[in-house]
Amino acid sequence: MPKKAPKAPGLRQTMSDLHIWTGLLMGWFLYAMFLTGTVSYFKEEISQWMQPELAHQSQVPELAGVAQRVIDTLAVQAAGSPQWSVGLPDERTNVASAFWRKPQVEGRRGFENARFDPATGEKVSARETAGGEFFYRFHFQFHYMPVAWGRWLAGLAAMFMLVAIVSGVITHKKIFIDFFTFRWGKGQRSWLDAHNALSVFGLPFHLMITYSGLITLMLMYMPWGNDVAFKTPAERREMTSQMSAFVPAEKPTGQKAALLPVGPFVREGEARWGVGNVNRITVNNPGDRSARVIVARGDDGRASYSPQYLLFDGTTGELIEARDQVGAAAETRGVLYALHLGRFADDALRWMYFLVSLAGTAMVGSGLVMWTVKRRARLPDPDKPYFGFWLVERLNIAAIAGLSIGMAAMLAANRLLPLELAGRREWEIHAMFIAWGAALLWAFARPAKKAWIELLWAGAALLALLPVLNACTTERPLWSSLAAGDWVFAGLELSLLALALLHAALAIRTKRHQPKARPVRRAPAKAGPAAAPEPVPAGVEAQPALREAAP
Repeated sequence: MPKKAPKAPGLRQTMSDLHIWTGLLMGWFLYAMFLTGTVSYFKEEISQWMQPELAHQSQVPELAGVAQRVIDTLAVQAAGSPQWSVGLPDERTNVASAFWRKPQVEGRRGFENARFDPATGEKVSARETAGGEFFYRFHFQFHYMPVAWGRWLAGLAAMFMLVAIVSGVITHKKIFIDFFTFRWGKGQRSWLDAHNALSVFGLPFHLMITYSGLITLMLMYMPWGNDVAFKTPAERREMTSQMSAFVPAEKPTGQKAALLPVGPFVREGEARWGVGNVNRITVNNPGDRSARVIVARGDDGRASYSPQYLLFDGTTGELIEARDQVGAAAETRGVLYALHLGRFADDALRWMYFLVSLAGTAMVGSGLVMWTVKRRARLPDPDKPYFGFWLVERLNIAAIAGLSIGMAAMLAANRLLPLELAGRREWEIHAMFIAWGAALLWAFARPAKKAWIELLWAGAALLALLPVLNACTTERPLWSSLAAGDWVFAGLELSLLALALLHAALAIRTKRHQPKARPVRRAPAKAGPAAAPEPVPAGVEAQPALREAAP
């Protein structure tokens, strides 16, 4: 009789294969993007911790006075600049920041920036650092490569993530039931239960954060619609105004005119949007008859990143334009952008963002580990895996345990590097990648289970030592921060200790794990002549207790 053609795999099996391989091929990038993106919800607090010279801010100062004091300083220190832009302090930022253009200089080198004391308007000095801004930038453009390349790579990873989310939902037909099921200590089954629970717990958030992340860079990934819709310079300027509060400076008239005090402009913005809800004030062509003052709204009270601003004549005080709304397409983008960044969130909602995003990080990590756990049980000799399996397992160790070590090393470098070191900011970043690279080499050199345990303990030790290091190198130890109610410093260091405990718990759990023997399947008895026993894969009889090296 002719042999029957093999049955084609069904939809769920096809989706399962797609889910597994899209998750694995970009899993290491996605884990780094998720973890650094998670901590970026507190990037302002991280930046403050990394510049301990800046005083703790107990309350937000009066913004009109801050704006006037900083503008007065810029009028002296940046005289002749065609543009000043001042970021005002808020509940999470304890200094005013400003940048200004250098006359007759184009490109990135045409800007200078500094930070200013809100109380005096004078420049403040603090150690050079990448701050929390580095983690934010890294999560969507990586490092040591051109920015465009990093953003394309991040976009590719996000697209893979969308495919993995959709295919994962199709694959797990009982995914919501499995959310309430967790079988502890069952090896592969436990990892699958954890992966399912973490996936369902934050499924709407993971879908939103991935899709909205692509939207933030949509004009880079798909510029063709924009090129067709906006052809003239005037149309492109209108598009820019729909997406940004940046108003280009007009050509100076050459007629000198005194700039009016900027405090009243800020107060008018607060009267419109609420006290303290002004984010930035920009002055174009100060000292010229064409001077313009732009007062931009903050993020409080709205879940949209679309620009809202007031445009004034800087010499007469006349309100030229009140941009209170944008078109439907720009507003949709603004809402998705705001949902991704979470800048509108108060402390409680920001912590919720952090925790659900941390669960997403664990979801990606558990999926990577589950790939090795599942396939280790099928190896003829688990102590001598084939090269592809060995490489994936080591990359998992370095990507998960090693990244924690690298990030902690960067924070430690912030306290240990000499303050006067040239290129100090870059050396903080180098320290992160040096430590991360060392973790990768360690994972290559050690047996898998020992590498997991040792690197998890190393991460726990580094995280726990950071508050101690801070106490030894600054005048703001944890106990003083708690006594002063400085929850920026105290909250960050308590979080570091909590993460250290988590790493220690994972190390202990990994060490105690004893994989169970894989049962040998036997063929069911058949009526009639004795049937030959089902063949057993080579090496199973010699390996009654297959070892699982993952934590």
